[in-house]
Amino acid sequence: MGLHGDGGGPAGGRAARAGPRRSGGLRGGVAVFAAVAAVFTLTLPPSVPGGDSGELITAAHELGVAHPPGYPLFTLVAKLAIILFPFGSVAYRVNLLCGLFGAVAAALLFFTVFRLSGSYAGGILAAGVFSFSRLTWQWSIAAEVFSLNNLFVGLLMALTVHFEEATTAQERSKIAKIGAFCCGLSLCNQHTVVVYVLCIIPWILFRLLKEKELSLGSLLKLSLYLSAGLLPYIYLPISSYLHQARWTWGDQTTLLGFLTHFLREEYGTFSLAKSEIGSSMSEILLSQVTNMRTQLSLNIQALAVWANICLVRKDRQNSSLVWLFTGMFCIYSLFFAWRANLDISKPLFMGVVERFWMQSNAVVAVLAGIGLAALVSESNRVLNTNGLQCLEWLSATLFMMTYEWYLPKMAKHLPGVKFPGNRWNPVEGILPSGMVTFNLYHFLEVNKLKETFVCIGIHEGDPTWKKNYSLWPWGSCDKLVSSEIVFNPEEWIKLTRNIYNWTEDYGRFAPSSWESVANEEMWQARMKTPFFIFNLAETASLPSNVKAQLYTHAYNLYKEIVYLRKEHPVNWHKNYAIACERMLRLRERGADPEVLLSETIRHFRLYTQKAQNDPQLADISVALKHLRKELQSLRNMKNG
Repeated sequence: MGLHGDGGGPAGGRAARAGPRRSGGLRGGVAVFAAVAAVFTLTLPPSVPGGDSGELITAAHELGVAHPPGYPLFTLVAKLAIILFPFGSVAYRVNLLCGLFGAVAAALLFFTVFRLSGSYAGGILAAGVFSFSRLTWQWSIAAEVFSLNNLFVGLLMALTVHFEEATTAQERSKIAKIGAFCCGLSLCNQHTVVVYVLCIIPWILFRLLKEKELSLGSLLKLSLYLSAGLLPYIYLPISSYLHQARWTWGDQTTLLGFLTHFLREEYGTFSLAKSEIGSSMSEILLSQVTNMRTQLSLNIQALAVWANICLVRKDRQNSSLVWLFTGMFCIYSLFFAWRANLDISKPLFMGVVERFWMQSNAVVAVLAGIGLAALVSESNRVLNTNGLQCLEWLSATLFMMTYEWYLPKMAKHLPGVKFPGNRWNPVEGILPSGMVTFNLYHFLEVNKLKETFVCIGIHEGDPTWKKNYSLWPWGSCDKLVSSEIVFNPEEWIKLTRNIYNWTEDYGRFAPSSWESVANEEMWQARMKTPFFIFNLAETASLPSNVKAQLYTHAYNLYKEIVYLRKEHPVNWHKNYAIACERMLRLRERGADPEVLLSETIRHFRLYTQKAQNDPQLADISVALKHLRKELQSLRNMKNG
């Protein structure tokens, strides 16, 4: 009939599970969060890191006041983590909290890029290069305030994009209020974010004014929401008054004492240190650019610039947001270079200063993600093709996986895994620096005795593994298996059957929730084995009896899962209907043609009722008319 099954994944399931960009951003954000959280959790220090970590952990544990400006939000949330996390030392629990903050920040950067560009690769690039840069990684796994600040930077950008996409006055008002509250809340952590707040607020007010939705009353309400976000600062005088902590900083029981702490007067308001003669503004700016090239790479800087170059095209959408983010980056960099009064020629002070460049790096990562999507889009337009998506993924992969620090960091935590070189690259060789590169095929070959699994798929950046390996379904992941091993459907069905033990009902969670995304992925995983077997029968060059065996296995598995629960993913109806149709062609003994025709018609009909975005709906409707005629003819023959 010319119809193909729906794999339920990014490629096969796009038609049946197509939705607005928002749902795609949510699914991708969940995946990014899970991946980054897993990496950060595996690399957490088990005890107290250096720097201010010991003081911040103590302040949270005893509910004291940390150094100026007090960091009340971090202190309170860290205390909550110490109470709620049921494992590890007190220090480990706060480290874990900061790792989760960093993972949320990564998800928000992905969400921002995806909502602006529609590019998964661009979003993953932004989240990956930022999160796994040495600087961000280092300060995301330690009990410090920087990962929470990164979270707020990502949140403010994501909310700004959400506001820009709003189509009604009610929606814009709601997002503006949430944003105002988050702006206030962000100032309860690291004060450097005020530069971004002071860029975003005028932009939002201008947009409201342009839509004739800004009044004195609405301005007052937004001010109240901003003030509500600052409420955690009430904690400082309360803690100081109760004086329960054995160690605390300052006395905030008086207005003067509170303002002294809040304005960081002991450090120097709007400065990093008091009575210090620092490097010049130009030296700090130059060091920032150099540091950024080290942390993110020159390619990322170039893509960020390209995102702005693309704005000269009049048909380019979301240009105002790109300009806003670029302006935030420039203003912050200039302001920080002006006020960072430390001598960065001293390694200790350089270490202090560079931590504050994460805030600007986050914006550059977002611009780079947008730039990657724009580059591929522009190339498609010039070449009059849509075939460069694999190049987009390849670029994202190369930019993230070719850091010099990547393998040493990972190898430390994977002592049993062999790395046949210093850096991954699809083209093997020796770089001018003496660094040895290796591809995925070589990596698999030297780790042949280990089982290798792939989650979230392998993109086409390095196809060398295809020379001698295949992907076989394994729950929500896939297993890389040597091509020398012959696929035995009976054995594989038996081996993987107990993996699919998900018990949550389909559709039980709100569609906008992260739980719904996870539930959908787990339900789709249940279908991977029959889909794989069916696809093998469709595409492989096999004897007719082997194909018949594969079709039969796929049909039985589809039938089993379709009737397992009343509610299940809609694409299962389509796949089961196609499997029934293939069984009709086989004319296997024991298969009742009337039953198979009835099942094909029934499940195609259910699919057309529930799936409105499949481009094959017209073909399915034509097929249904033909199948109904066949069924009627078959029944007439029986009755005649």
